[in-house]
Formats: sequence, structure tokens, C-alpha cells
Amino acid sequence: MSGFEFEPSSWIPFRDKEVLKRVRAIQREEIEQHPNPEFKIRVIPDSMMEWIWVSDMFARIREARQSGDRVTFILPNPAHTYKHLAHLINRCQLSCDHLHVFIMDEYADEDGRVAPESWPLSFMYAFKTFFYKELEPALRPPEEQIHGPTTENIRDYGRRIADIGGADACYSGPGWTGHLAFIEPDAPEFEGDLETWKGMSSRIVTLSPFTIAQNSLHGFFGMSGDLGAVPPRAATIGPAEVIGAQYRMDMNALTTDGTNVSWQRFICRLVSHGPVTPLVPTSILQTLPTDYYITETIAMNIEPFWDKAY
Repeated sequence: MSGFEFEPSSWIPFRDKEVLKRVRAIQREEIEQHPNPEFKIRVIPDSMMEWIWVSDMFARIREARQSGDRVTFILPNPAHTYKHLAHLINRCQLSCDHLHVFIMDEYADEDGRVAPESWPLSFMYAFKTFFYKELEPALRPPEEQIHGPTTENIRDYGRRIADIGGADACYSGPGWTGHLAFIEPDAPEFEGDLETWKGMSSRIVTLSPFTIAQNSLHGFFGMSGDLGAVPPRAATIGPAEVIGAQYRMDMNALTTDGTNVSWQRFICRLVSHGPVTPLVPTSILQTLPTDYYITETIAMNIEPFWDKAY
């Protein structure tokens, strides 16, 4: 288009117009190319994403069981997916007494008080409901090995992960802002140059307005754009915990209720092909050994579709 130029809104954390234009134009056939061979971009069928993740978690739990080692995961909150992992564990009668889990983030109120496990919309409530309670009791890890951020532990939550030897695997997927966990690009609590930012650990943060809008469309909040239903702050791990993990998997598969409408189509390109910057937090994965999965729907070219409104 020509004849009308404008600057991106000041609300948008990353506003380099030339970079935005470049990544917006990345075609499906180009998207897997990256100069870092350890940052492995793979486009996969939509139906495969959940099972790639579930099978990776299951394999790591089983391999650690067989070798007599502990296995530690940093996990996000796609709640229903954990039912599939629990089913495999039950089917194979795989004891998980060696499994340690750290939930990567949790909601908090305006004063920084972290949502308790008893709140039905909390991430810990979801994980206990969809994974822990789905396991046969004899196969469950000790409940104290299921960790989540709390008001009391958030200042040393990252240290607790480090003290156990760091995570064996950290699983994630970028938010609309490019956040990883709730490491927001526009949170004042994460201000700093790249090197300083990389060393930042767990803390309470202010959620981006874009994250609040994104989460207001989640089923847990009624899928209705109810902005006031989403808490304003959160507890989260920091970049240091992501960098400290032995393995990373990032998943780009989110669509609007199974349609081809997705805000992840653009941000996955900016995350994987833009600059590495705290203004796009998940971009740090470009510098680290990472399996970066994109579904075919998310890899679709970005172009006008004149027959569709919203």
C-alpha cells in the first residue's frame, strides 16, 4: 500500500517499522530458515503439536525413571493437554516419584498478592486438576514436588529452580506481546539492557494491556473480551531460568477457537526472525538450543483477506 504512512502506536513495545515490515513479509517456505543451527524451526501439521509436546514430556519422565535420575520441568498452563500426559503415564504404570515441576507463572492482584491454589482460575489449580489428580495415586510424585509461585516464595522462586540443578526442560509459547511466561516487554519490573535483563530472575510484574486482552478471550475467562475479569499483575520466572534450562521447546499453535485467525502468526515471525531484545522476550530463544515448532496454520503467509472482518 502507498500514500499513507504512520508510526506504530506508542502502546506497542517493539516499533521498528523496517523490522516489522521485513518479518511480516516472511513466507511459509522461508520461515524454517535461521542462521543459528541450534535454534531449530520446524513447521508441523496442526494436529501434531500437542502430541509432540506430550510425547517429549513422557519420554523424559520415562528415561529419567530408567536411569534413576530426577527430572525437572518448567511448565506453562495449556491445562487440558496434561490429561493426555497423565493418561500415558497411567497406561504405562510409570511412577513419577522422581518428577519435579515448576509452574512458570501465576496471576497476582494489584498489590502483588499471588492467586492461591484454591482459586479455580489459577494455574496451579489447573495443573493439579488436569495432571496431578488425573494420575493414579500410586504413580503421583510427592505433592511437595509440584511447585508454583506464591506470595511467600516469589523472591527466591528462581533460586529454588537453580538449587535443584535447573530445569531439564522448559516448555513455552509466546504471548501476543512476545512474552515468555509473564516476562512482559513493557513491564517496568523487567527494564534493563539485554545483558542485565538476561540475568533477571523471578518477580511480580505488571501485565501488558495486550496480555490482558489476549487472556480475556481464553475459555477460563468466558471467551468474551471481559478485560476486567483478568488480574492486572502476575508472578513469573525470569529470563535467567529459561536460559538455565538444559532443553527448551517453544510452541506456536494458538488460533481463535480452531479457526485460521491467530495473533501468533505475526509474533512467531518477530520472535524467530527479528532482533534478540527484551522488547520481544521470547526472542532470547534464538540464541539458545531450542526446538521451535510452528503449525501450518500459524506459518500461513500474512496477507489481506478481504472477505473476512473479524
